[in-house]
Amino acid sequence: MTLPYTPATAKEYARQHLRGIWAAAMTPFRADRSIDEEGLRRNLQHWFNDLGIDGVFVAGKQGEYYALSIEERKRLCHVAVEEARRAGARVIFSASDQNMDTVIDLARHAEAVGADWVVVHAPVLHFVHDPDETLRAYYRRVADATGIGIALWSHPDSGYLMKPELCAQIAREIPSVVAIKYSVPRPMYVELTRLAGETLIVSTASEEEWLDNIVELGWRLYLCSAPPFLMQTAEDRRMRDYTDAAFAGRIDEARRISASLEPVRRALKSSRPPGKPHAQQKYWMELLGQAGGPVRPPMLDLTEAERESVRRAFDASGLKPTVRVPAH
Repeated sequence: MTLPYTPATAKEYARQHLRGIWAAAMTPFRADRSIDEEGLRRNLQHWFNDLGIDGVFVAGKQGEYYALSIEERKRLCHVAVEEARRAGARVIFSASDQNMDTVIDLARHAEAVGADWVVVHAPVLHFVHDPDETLRAYYRRVADATGIGIALWSHPDSGYLMKPELCAQIAREIPSVVAIKYSVPRPMYVELTRLAGETLIVSTASEEEWLDNIVELGWRLYLCSAPPFLMQTAEDRRMRDYTDAAFAGRIDEARRISASLEPVRRALKSSRPPGKPHAQQKYWMELLGQAGGPVRPPMLDLTEAERESVRRAFDASGLKPTVRVPAH
């Protein structure tokens, strides 16, 4: 498919369209741990049409990309694009991998099937103490190999954090680098927001900081994690509501709505067993009537005692799903 922008216009296009609330999709599996494509489609339709989610991040760490084959990752991208197009939503596909050829192959696939952007995680760099030059060359190579717009992704999982000055420099040097998912302490992303100006859309995955980032930093993009579909139902869209109120300048209203979600935040945090974030969130999705299923190794499923703890926390959270689907 032909992209609606060129590398030269990628930043301007992203400023207009890479906005709102984006969710990091989890990959639902059947009992045999095959991908539940029908369940994924139902989830996406619910997120876009009922919850008002603007876009979806596909095959990232929330989606267990490390446990998926390359063909499975490509299929997830295709499915997400189909469902997003029907709903008028958008897709950013994770082309993250340690293998450079795989990154480029995935980015080209995303462009071919009609994804809007790709996100590329900063790689683990062995024996490298000063990664700046390596990372500049890394993202330049991805950009040279495809026309699709690129979001950087810096997270402690890489073993280092990209410095704000480096992120701003990469965005200035590479026209198709349009955004960053910056999973860092707040002072770092505040500094990058100041340095980057309109050359880079800065975002982070913390829902608890999202409202302050709208109000204090002028952000218009939540990119992205699971809260948009874990903390909302068709009749209870408080994350969407406080976001829209803040975007409209109704800050006091936004703060009241956001504060009302504290019981949900506490329930999610308190019921998450160490080392089992995916399993806990997938079970929470099932309690909301969404498709979740088991996790794939090396991640661990919940024990029965852990499931009971999550169920009690969910019941105390105040969330009321439209239709309760029995969790298996």
